[in-house]
Amino acid sequence: MPRMLDVSDEVRSEIGDDEADRLLGGAHAPDSYECTSCRTPGDTLQEPTSTVLFVGEETAVLAFAHARCIPSQVVPVSEEQLVGAVRSISQAQGDVPPGTASRPQQPVPAPSPSPESGRPAASGQPTAPGQAAILGITCGLVLHGDAGHASLVVEPTGPVGRPGNVTGEDEFLDLLQDAGFQPVTDLDKTPDQLPGWSVLVAMGKLHAVLQPSATGGSTGWWQAHQPLQVTDAWRFAANQLGEVTMYAVPAGTVGRQPREDLLRQALERAVSLGQVVAASLPLAGT
Repeated sequence: MPRMLDVSDEVRSEIGDDEADRLLGGAHAPDSYECTSCRTPGDTLQEPTSTVLFVGEETAVLAFAHARCIPSQVVPVSEEQLVGAVRSISQAQGDVPPGTASRPQQPVPAPSPSPESGRPAASGQPTAPGQAAILGITCGLVLHGDAGHASLVVEPTGPVGRPGNVTGEDEFLDLLQDAGFQPVTDLDKTPDQLPGWSVLVAMGKLHAVLQPSATGGSTGWWQAHQPLQVTDAWRFAANQLGEVTMYAVPAGTVGRQPREDLLRQALERAVSLGQVVAASLPLAGT
């Protein structure tokens, strides 16, 4: 029976016209699924459904989401993360149906976000802008007026310079402003959304911050060494607004804050010193 599926042009180009047509005809699409965004049940026979293709270096995983939650899209992830997700789901659910993409793949239930509020969640390496540096990521809810916004606070462990800079001068905020992030003067104001950038949450965990690729699409700017579990409150706020606020500060500015109220206080001090840039980044894959 035909399904109420949306297969975007980019997903179609990855899996091929024949496989896309088979999906639309119901050959490889499930009747029911868990939405990659809100993690509630969906029905491909009763409601518009998006196909979301997670693509690694060698593996691709097809997932499904309510069309009202996210559009059909291709989301790049690391091969290690993708294989790990498939393995854990396979162990939890038994055999998984055969895949449908040009790469080996398996349809699976999918994404959603949340790290422990106010705690440094992980470190990673930015691939751009600027030279590689270790970044700490703190996830928590930051109030914009009366509304709590799912937020990431990115802070390097040391100075970040432009490629070729051997002076040790910290240019982290300058590099991000070159990429479109804006200085923060009021923590209660929601920053503008930054085109091409996004936050990837998959299988209930934070995976990466993505930036535009010079060749089109997206590429990783920061990537978790291991996917990070986020709180239900963080995930709810991110899903409700469809975006995450990313704040960036120089090394030693905010530090490790055990509670969200302390995180906000540290951010307010940094704002008063002109040491915060930010942007709103849409969710990708959740």
